[in-house]
Amino acid sequence: MAYDVIVVGVGGMGSATLWNLARRGLRVLGLERFDIPHIMGSSHGVTRIIRLPYYEDPAYVPLLRRAYELWRDLEAATGQRVLHTHGSLDAGPEDSQVFQGALQSAQLHGLPHEVLTGAEINTRFPGYRLPAAHRGLLQPEGGYVMSEKAIIAHVMAAHAAGAEIHAREQVLGWEASATGEGVTVSTDKGRYQAARLVLTAGAWMADLAPVLVGKAVPERQVLAWLQPLKPSLFQPDIFPVFNLEVEEGRYYGFPIVEVPGFKFGRYHHRDECMPAEAMRREVDAADEALLRAFAGRYFPAGNGPTMALRSCIFTNTPDEHFILDHHPAYPQVVLASPCSGHGYKFCSVIGEVLADLSSADGKTKYNIDFLRLR
Repeated sequence: MAYDVIVVGVGGMGSATLWNLARRGLRVLGLERFDIPHIMGSSHGVTRIIRLPYYEDPAYVPLLRRAYELWRDLEAATGQRVLHTHGSLDAGPEDSQVFQGALQSAQLHGLPHEVLTGAEINTRFPGYRLPAAHRGLLQPEGGYVMSEKAIIAHVMAAHAAGAEIHAREQVLGWEASATGEGVTVSTDKGRYQAARLVLTAGAWMADLAPVLVGKAVPERQVLAWLQPLKPSLFQPDIFPVFNLEVEEGRYYGFPIVEVPGFKFGRYHHRDECMPAEAMRREVDAADEALLRAFAGRYFPAGNGPTMALRSCIFTNTPDEHFILDHHPAYPQVVLASPCSGHGYKFCSVIGEVLADLSSADGKTKYNIDFLRLR
């Protein structure tokens, strides 16, 4: 075989997988349809939240602990800082999933944390204006990952370890032996053979692996950056990242980082699901109005002139967990992570998990049973 492993899709997950494979001494090829990095998928927009008290499921916390270690390993290997920790807030009504789930995770895993009322949050972090009776869990190790910089760092580290990576080369299809031995990947520039294949193609996963049709559904998402009326209140050291559950929905946000604005978005923005090839990428007045109404109510000091509006793609599974598993018909093919809008923070550890799954025995030491295709 020409390669030990081919990785299709060199975004957040694929770039991390390539580094983990290459530093194990394997012959690896990465294929990316667009640029590296690019703005067509799910990883652009400067930053992604990282947080430990995971309200989605406490089973994520061990993966997160390892993710932090591997982000620091990447920084040490490349000299590039990609992980910034200034604290995170998971807040909402006292009985909300966001607050109660974060509290359960923090207690179960012994994470340092504080529980604050909305009034206390507003006093400590005056960029916020939450309902006084809300509850928030403040965790000091939360923060953000520089998403595009991290892709570049993973690719540079993979190159240094001997990986071969091609951008602007579209995968047209793949074939796998029914005996579990070998794959052939066809692109618009050639054909490549390998012992194993990892698919990390984000919103294009169901196109490349029809077994995921209906299980990996692309959704349009929009982010806003607004110039704060009081920029001093939205600096990283005094404005923790947030996940906030309010009557309008569930929102997430960041301090000012690189783009001169307070960044935030609404999960499942306008519930617009469509194939990746048909994704509506322009941003309109209705998108801005929805986001500005939220800022005006809960972050009025941040509700200044628009600095940027950008669309990206969520790829959602029915239970909104990830998919990390072998293809049900081809054990030499690994299917990876339509992450339902909350997966980027895990890229570093998912790269290690996928390298494990694409090894000769196909096993990983991590508990990913709740992330299997079934």
